[in-house]
Amino acid sequence: MEKDKMKTFVEEMKVFGHELADTVRKLIHEGNVRRIIIKDEQGNTFLEIPVTVAAVGMVFAPVLAAVGALAAMAAKFTVVVEKVQRVGQPDAGTHSESGTA
Repeated sequence: MEKDKMKTFVEEMKVFGHELADTVRKLIHEGNVRRIIIKDEQGNTFLEIPVTVAAVGMVFAPVLAAVGALAAMAAKFTVVVEKVQRVGQPDAGTHSESGTA
């Protein structure tokens, strides 16, 4: 059936270190996020979070603690977000908040 097909897309956001934990927390709660990758200004990957694992209550707190610790390491980060969406739904990636920093 067509309505059961899923589409995956990637979105990037620039955030300051002090915004990092709140941004990741919001993304985890969105529900359509599959994976979050946190990179520094040079493009080095610091942390890759499979959100399906992070959304499980006991794993959620340590993930945010790790993200909070990362925030002290650099001034700016790029958050790469892999999202899924059912084919036929409006494209959530068209109103990206990309480039906030």
